[in-house]
Amino acid sequence: MNLSDIIQYKNGVPHYDLTNTIQFLEYRGKKKFGAHFYICPQDYEIIYQVISWIVNDVDTCTKYNISHRKGLLLSGPVGCGKTSLMKLFASLTPKSRTFNIKPAREITMEFSKQGYDVIHRYSRSLRSPKAICFDDIGVEPPMRYFGDQIHVIGEILLSRYDLFVSKGIRTHASTNLTADEIEARYGSRVRSRLREMFNLIAFSSEAKDKRK
Repeated sequence: MNLSDIIQYKNGVPHYDLTNTIQFLEYRGKKKFGAHFYICPQDYEIIYQVISWIVNDVDTCTKYNISHRKGLLLSGPVGCGKTSLMKLFASLTPKSRTFNIKPAREITMEFSKQGYDVIHRYSRSLRSPKAICFDDIGVEPPMRYFGDQIHVIGEILLSRYDLFVSKGIRTHASTNLTADEIEARYGSRVRSRLREMFNLIAFSSEAKDKRK
């Protein structure tokens, strides 16, 4: 069973039932993550927004001020399910918009061993750049390289912005940080570009920690 099985297109407009979509996502989630996977009712609106982006539901995207040309930035408290949902969404997107998921901490560890080649690897030097999701941005420590302190993810995001502007390549991310905390960590230049690159979809600050 695929997402396309529960969506009907009439004159290019997608028609789908939110209840059926949630049931489908829980079915796929249980197969991917185990029987414990579930979607809380308080998260339904988040799901609705992301699904509208995936299927290019113009009316719903307009309602939530979501741009189909931008990537997704899921923001919310620790344990609210951002990473699991991004992995699930990555498996549902059409082939033309598929993306891999890479933890931010792993990238910084790569940088500590390989240096600036890592920044290029995930950004502008790619011969065939593709969409990618940086998971948990902001939790990774700043790195030192030959005495210089580098915010590796911040540098990659700046380069990904150039890809977005010049080639329309999307970037996705998840974070526990607020917009102000992102600016405090990466600087105002990164925050400004994130506004242009991402659709911010935020869980409630009171969202439950599903790992408990």
